[in-house]
Amino acid sequence: MFSKETYIERRKGLKDRIDSGILLFPGNEESAMNYPANTFPFRQDSSFLYYWGLDVPGVTGLIDLDSDTEMLFGNDFTVDDIVWMGPQKTMAEMASEVGVARTGSLDDLAKMMETVLAKKREIHFLPPYRGEHILSIESMTGIPTSEIPGRSSDAFIRSVVSQRSVKQDQEVAEIEKALAISLEMNRTGMHLSRPGILEAEVAGAVEGVVLSKGRIVSFPIIFSVRGEVLHGHSHHNIMKKGDLLVLDSGSESPEHYASDITRTFPVDGKFTGAQRDIYEIVLAANKKAIALMAPGVPHRDIHLSAARVITEGLTDLGFMKGNVDDALESGAHAMFFPHGLGHMLGLDVHDMEGLGEDIVGYDEEIKRSDQFGLAYLRLGRRLKPGFVITVEPGIYFMPELIAQWKAKGKCRDFIDYTKAESAVGFGGVRIEDDVLITEDGHRVLGEPIAKEVKDVEAWCKG
Repeated sequence: MFSKETYIERRKGLKDRIDSGILLFPGNEESAMNYPANTFPFRQDSSFLYYWGLDVPGVTGLIDLDSDTEMLFGNDFTVDDIVWMGPQKTMAEMASEVGVARTGSLDDLAKMMETVLAKKREIHFLPPYRGEHILSIESMTGIPTSEIPGRSSDAFIRSVVSQRSVKQDQEVAEIEKALAISLEMNRTGMHLSRPGILEAEVAGAVEGVVLSKGRIVSFPIIFSVRGEVLHGHSHHNIMKKGDLLVLDSGSESPEHYASDITRTFPVDGKFTGAQRDIYEIVLAANKKAIALMAPGVPHRDIHLSAARVITEGLTDLGFMKGNVDDALESGAHAMFFPHGLGHMLGLDVHDMEGLGEDIVGYDEEIKRSDQFGLAYLRLGRRLKPGFVITVEPGIYFMPELIAQWKAKGKCRDFIDYTKAESAVGFGGVRIEDDVLITEDGHRVLGEPIAKEVKDVEAWCKG
C-alpha cells in the first residue's frame, strides 16, 4: 500500500473533476471455484485500488461530492472468520490507513443508498465487468440489470482515465518491480526450452517464478510454438528442433502494477537463417517505434512507422511487393502484422480497458480506424509524459488469414501469396518492451531482457 497521502490526493483530484452526486466504488468479492469456501486467488478492482488502496474483498467506497464526504463500507470479520484466517484488521483500522475517517457496515450502506434514492440524487458508477458488480449496483440504485452497462457515468469514466493514464514515480517504480520478475521469467523460459518436451513444462516453470515471489501473473501466460496464434493460452504442443517459441508474459508488483514482455526464441537455442531474417525485421520495427516515442507524437503514427519497417523488410524478402507507400495505404501489411503496436500499461495489463478502450486510447483529434489491423490499435492518441506503453510489433504467418485473403484476391498487387503460403508452419515473431514517456522523450523500463539475436541465443544456452 502507498502512503495515505497518495490516496487522499487521488480522491481529491477526482472530486475536483466532477461537480455533484454520489461516486460508487464497489470492490471485488471472493469468487468461488467450485464451492463457496474454495475460491480463486483474490484480485481487487483496479480503480478501487487506485483510490482506496484496500486489497481485501467485500468493501465498497463512496464519495458524496456535495458534502465532500468519503466513506468505506464493509463488515468486520467475526470470531468464526478469525478461527480460519487469523487476526484481522477492523474496517476503521483499514480505512484510517488510507485517510478515510468514516466507515460503516454493508447494512449501513444499504440504508444510506435508500436515502440517496429517495432524494433522487445523481449516482455515478463505472462500467461493471463482473456479475456481482451488476447485482450490487442494481440493489443500490434500483436500475434494472439489463440497463446497468449502459448507465455508467461518462464524467466518472473520463475523470478516472485522465488520472490513471499519467503514472506517478511510485507507480513507475512498481512496474519496474514487476519487470524484475519478468526478466527472471524470460531467462527461465529461454534456458529450459528444448526439443522433445511439452510446452506446459516450461510455461509452468515460468509461472512458478511469479508464484515464488508471492505475486500473481498479470495475465495468463502465452507460450507456444504456434506463435501465429496471438493469444494462445494452450500449452499442449511438444517442442521440436527448428520451432520458434513466443513467450508473452507478465507479473504483478506488490501493489498490483503489471509488466508485459514478449520474447521470441528458437527451441534448440539457434535461429535458422529464415527465422533470423524475420526476427531482425521485427526487432528493427521494435527499435524504430521506441526511438519515436515522445510527448506530443500520435501513437498511431508510431504504429504506422513500425508497419513501414515491416513492409519494407517483407518486400526485401519477397513476401510483399510493389510500392511500399501504396501497400501501407491499402493495409496489405496487416496480413502479416494484424494487431496494434501496443497499449497502456498500469494496474491493468491493458490499462483501463474495462472503462472503454476508445476513451483510453482515442480522442476528438484521433479516431479509431476501421481498416483491418489498424482497427486493433488500442492506443492512437498523442503521447503524454507519464504514459507507460507497450511496444510489440510482430510478423505472423496465419494459414487461415492467408487462405482467406488469397481467395478474395485481397491486396494481390502487394502480397506474393505463393511465398506467403510457403511460410505456413513458421509460426510468428513478436518482441515487446514497456516504455515510459518522459518530459523530453522516453525510457525503456526495467533491466534489459535479451532481444538481440546473439543475446537471445546466449540466454537459451544458459
